[in-house]
Amino acid sequence: MIYLIRHGQAAAGWGEHPDPGLSEDGRMQAKTVAEWLATEPVNTAISSPMARCQETGRFFAERAGLSLEVEPAVTEIPTPGDVSDRVTWLRGLMSGEWEAAPALVKDWRASLLETLARLPDQTAVFTHFVAINAIVSHLEKSPSVTVFRPNYCSVTKLETDGSNMRLIERGQSFETKVL
Repeated sequence: MIYLIRHGQAAAGWGEHPDPGLSEDGRMQAKTVAEWLATEPVNTAISSPMARCQETGRFFAERAGLSLEVEPAVTEIPTPGDVSDRVTWLRGLMSGEWEAAPALVKDWRASLLETLARLPDQTAVFTHFVAINAIVSHLEKSPSVTVFRPNYCSVTKLETDGSNMRLIERGQSFETKVL
């Protein structure tokens, strides 16, 4: 089983800070998911390099006695260099289809999928909203960028055999807004 965990609530929105840590609510969410994950047979924990994912993952890693490895391939979706307003660009991308995404984003998604397919069984991956959607939309063969709205610290479950992945269960969903 591969567990995709969306990070806890960030202390700031995209327009306010480039790499915020967790809010107080986010820390509580991270502690709650850490307790639940500790009941699962997880033996590897990896995280996006972004602060909110590392903070979320650290609660679990400490609880489970594991090290938290940083994996750049599971990071936040990259923003093309010619974009001056990330929020507006991201809103448009999220309401569209992968085919219309710029090459930088398509390459990020391909790398993300390749990395996940190679992960060992029983791995927890602390990552982001769009990254989880990139994986789920691929597995469901949906052209849409956003196929569901994973809640903070929700857990999406996959099975993998080293080359193929299969969606077992989407994480808890909620309505999120790009601020």
